[in-house]
Formats: sequence, C-alpha cells, structure tokens
Amino acid sequence: MRAHTADRTDRVIGTVVGSAVGDALGAPFEFGLAGGYGARFPDGVGEMCGGGGWDPGEATDDTQMAVLVGESLLERGGLDPEDMFERFRRWAAGEPKDIGLQTEQVLGSGDPWDLAAGLHFQVNGRAAGNGSLMRAATSAVYFACDGRAATMDAARRIAALTHGDRAAWEGTAVLHELIRVALEGDDPLRAVPDALAAVHEDHRERWAEVLAPGWHPDDATEFNGAVWPCLASALWALRTSSSFEESLGAAIDLGGDTDTVAAVTGALAGAVYGASTIPPRWTAPLHVPLPGYGDRVLRTPDLSALARALAA
Repeated sequence: MRAHTADRTDRVIGTVVGSAVGDALGAPFEFGLAGGYGARFPDGVGEMCGGGGWDPGEATDDTQMAVLVGESLLERGGLDPEDMFERFRRWAAGEPKDIGLQTEQVLGSGDPWDLAAGLHFQVNGRAAGNGSLMRAATSAVYFACDGRAATMDAARRIAALTHGDRAAWEGTAVLHELIRVALEGDDPLRAVPDALAAVHEDHRERWAEVLAPGWHPDDATEFNGAVWPCLASALWALRTSSSFEESLGAAIDLGGDTDTVAAVTGALAGAVYGASTIPPRWTAPLHVPLPGYGDRVLRTPDLSALARALAA
C-alpha cells in the first residue's frame, strides 16, 4: 500500500461506497474462473459491465443487506437485533435476485430472531459462510468511534443473526476492527496482530493462519465463499496493490465468490484510500435496489449520505 491523504469523512464514505462498488463490479464474474476480470479488461481499466443477470452497476444482496443494517442502526439509535432481523426477513420475502443459501434458510425458517441461526447451525453443522462479512461496511462505520472491544462485540452480535458458527462472528469482528483502524488513518494490515489478540481463543489460531502476511489465495483450503479465505483474500488484495482500483481488480481476478470478496476488499480499500479515489465510471452507474421495500433504489449520493449519518 502506498501513502494516502484522505480525511476521515472521505474514508467513511469510501468504506460504504467502496464496498458497494466492489459488490457491483464483481457480481458479473461470480463463480467464474480466476483471471476472468483481467481477460475482460486487458488494459486494466475495468468497467461496470453487467452480466450474469445483473445490470451494469447493480449491487447484489451484499449491499442490500448492508443498507438494511445501516438503516436499522440509525432508526433504532443503536443495535436492535430483533429489528435488524425483521428487516432482513422482509427483504428476503421480497425475493431478491440473489441470497445466500444459509441466510435464506435462516430467514425463512420461521424461528424467532434469537434462535434461528443457532438452530440452523445445530442441524447443519456448517455456518461459516462469508454472508456476515459482506454486509459489514455500514456497521463498521457506525461503531468505529466506540473502540476495539465495542466494535468487535457489535460485529459478533450482527453476524450471529444469520450465522451460527462463531468462526463467522470472529471474522466479522476482525473486519470491523481493521476498518476502524483504517478510518483513523492507520494501516489496517499492521493492526492484524492486535485484532487477532481479541479473537476468541478457540478461533484465534485458525484466523492467525489465514491472516498471516505470507498467506496467498492459493493456500486456501475452502472455496472463497467461506469466511476464512474471503477475508484473507481481501487482505491479500489490499497488501499486494497500491490503489483502490488495483485492489478490486486483484480481488475479482481470484474468481469464485467475486461479488463478496470484492465487497469486503472495497470496504477495506475505501477506508484506506477514501471515496475520492473511486473512479466516477464506477460510482455513476452504481445502484442498489431494495427488494421488499417497494421501488426503493439507492444510488451513490444516497450511500454517501448514509455513510455520513452512520459516522455522525
């Protein structure tokens, strides 16, 4: 990463808009092979191309859920897990184009908000998908001023609404903390050891392994739809690039769950480099439909306003 001079407001907006941009940019390449983005844009100038059922600039469930998280925090004056869960449930009932299988099962179970994810995990034994990472940009901004312990605890509680596996809670907590550090103008990569020290001891060793400086996406033992390689790949993309644009290109070129890996990368890179470094050719077509909420569609100015309100 190179030096950067964004102010805090620019970083705040960069976190929320950057995550949405990564989501929309990566969506057309989802489940494709590695190198697909570079092959499509050999000159290195990526565009919001659309495809795979997505219009150019259209954000997916990743950003839709992040908006619901942010609006719940603002309208309820803090974390109200039941309210947030009900917003998720209303959105899922609105038949979004895409929704994670695990999230869909939890939200559609009919179980109470405080039991649904845990019951799902008991039955399935697997709940370490990256679905709690993908929506974390807004909550990371909201809780950043509360310090490490508070932001990591909030991340765990929000993750637990849909993911019963503590691995997902801890990964989302680490992401919250690294964004907090970046918003302060510090290097999130250098903050990884301190964040790991606050991870639950049962999960610390596994997270330390994938977040190590020498880790490479080729080292992943699961598909990057899992929480460990998703966050690790985002950090790798940040570590091996020197701009917002470069980091997203690296993330999407990994293939696989490209929208979510790029959404997480975009949140981190946006917090580091600031919204002013995001190309207008990406922010201009960006739009976020909200299934279940009428004809609402948020665009970049709406996301910027949401970010400012969350930081306030």
